[in-house]
Amino acid sequence: MTTYDPPRPWIASYAEGVPQDLEPVSGSLVDIVEESAKDYPDAAALQFFGRETSYRSLHEQIERAAAGLRALGVRAGDPVAIVLPNCPQHIVAFYAILRLGAVVIEHNPLYTPRELRKQFEDHGAKHAIVWSKVVKTVQEFPADLAVTSVISVDITRAMPFTTRLALRLPLSKAREARSALTDRVSGAIAWEDVVGSEPLPATHPKPATDDLALIQYTSGTTGSPKGASLTHRNLLSNAAQSRAWVPSIVRGEGCVVYAVLPMFHAYGLTLCLTFAMSMGARLVLFPRFDPDMVLEVTKKHPATFLPLVPPIADRLLKAAREKGVSLQGTQVAISGAMALPHELVVPFEAASGGYLVEGYGLSECSPVLMANPVADNRVPGTVGLPLPGTECRVVDPDDPTQDVPKGERGELIVRGPQVFGGYYGKPEETEAVFTDGWFRTGDIVMIDDAGFVRVVDRIKELIITGGFNVAPTEVENALRQHPQVEDAAVVGLPSEHSGEEVVAAVVLVPGEEIDVEAVREFARGILTPYKVPRRIFVVDELPKSLIGKVLRRQVRDRLLTLTTGA
Repeated sequence: MTTYDPPRPWIASYAEGVPQDLEPVSGSLVDIVEESAKDYPDAAALQFFGRETSYRSLHEQIERAAAGLRALGVRAGDPVAIVLPNCPQHIVAFYAILRLGAVVIEHNPLYTPRELRKQFEDHGAKHAIVWSKVVKTVQEFPADLAVTSVISVDITRAMPFTTRLALRLPLSKAREARSALTDRVSGAIAWEDVVGSEPLPATHPKPATDDLALIQYTSGTTGSPKGASLTHRNLLSNAAQSRAWVPSIVRGEGCVVYAVLPMFHAYGLTLCLTFAMSMGARLVLFPRFDPDMVLEVTKKHPATFLPLVPPIADRLLKAAREKGVSLQGTQVAISGAMALPHELVVPFEAASGGYLVEGYGLSECSPVLMANPVADNRVPGTVGLPLPGTECRVVDPDDPTQDVPKGERGELIVRGPQVFGGYYGKPEETEAVFTDGWFRTGDIVMIDDAGFVRVVDRIKELIITGGFNVAPTEVENALRQHPQVEDAAVVGLPSEHSGEEVVAAVVLVPGEEIDVEAVREFARGILTPYKVPRRIFVVDELPKSLIGKVLRRQVRDRLLTLTTGA
């Protein structure tokens, strides 16, 4: 392995108080809540629909849940699936699994049965902590995927009593709200029975720093989901790097973090679930983004730290104006997953009195790699600077051992304590993304003299819509199952609302005609809503290479011409 140490011009651009390197982490993620519980036992750790959970209570629930899971047979190293929206039970489940030395596997609870099953086929977990609305899906998996323990979570049980009472009112609006949050289940273990156990003995061993902690699924260039194996060291390091990046935010009771991003997503998981807990922060949990709910909390507890994506920032700003609610007190908002328009930054910062900066990361990197400084020297249109302890190079995509000349574009490769060791059970795919210990991001970038990184293209053909990755191959395979569709190509086209929107070009079976909306409805039966093409165009043929591979870039160019007239 090469010992080449590249220059780090970005260090000089760091905000005041940000160190250029960090001491190696020790211990495990389990220590995060334990230390905050010792330092701030009576402080609010969680807030959910107004109900608060102290750090002392959170720690006790984690120890009880760990004992309950152990009684069900969970042991160190076992994969345990979590299929939950943002809720207090999610936090408890995450840390309880880790307390046993077991491995968390996060899942999108809105996935279709097919998508969810595909991930379970990959990791083979026999224990799952599942939102009540998804329990039936997991119970109906094929016999070879039988999950030994399905633990059902009714998230309304974590709400204040008055809120729960309102959900039981014989009113249509209450019934609709209740239906959206919970469902009746049978044949599953109740979460309350798990956390009702006696606490785990204090002598029970904790995981080691380099033990596997999390399998985070990410779509690769082939569209096949791969689980990024992240250790306690990876995730602890990224939480420490995030803390170091915002030295103006003081650890303790005054820190408030909003979890408006889903915690099953790598971005939401690190900045909400681990960073917030390590800060001893009040983590305000939202099961889904609702501007009105966020603004209601803002009146009393403005966000010290607010991870978001541009569409959320835009909707929040518009709602605040419409309702006359001030965003003042929101100190730092960090945006990721898609380009942050400068025309959004200016009014948001004016309304909040704080900073809105753009960052960059990948699931394989825990996920944060870089961010703009929380200072006046931030550079709009860039993803900022590598975090402390993070190294990067710009190389020739065809020969990643060779750096490109200074200032030229090339593939970004990185290394640092937050970078994963490989894909779960996929050694060949792992080998393909590493070069002499450097991780190949697949993104084409340029770095200026001050060290600011600008993403200019993607080698990967993933579509990023609303902060989520969509693999074109997966959508194409779904469309080809329609009886009137002979072939399909899926690309991302620019969208002012979601970064990119999923758009498809389809070739019909000779002699057939289709109703485009009917095809979209067909796709909804196979795919999660955000993966369904927003628009479908019927074309005579698709451009292909000599070996028959669809040339998606040409498809994209043609569809851009059709939609813009350019």
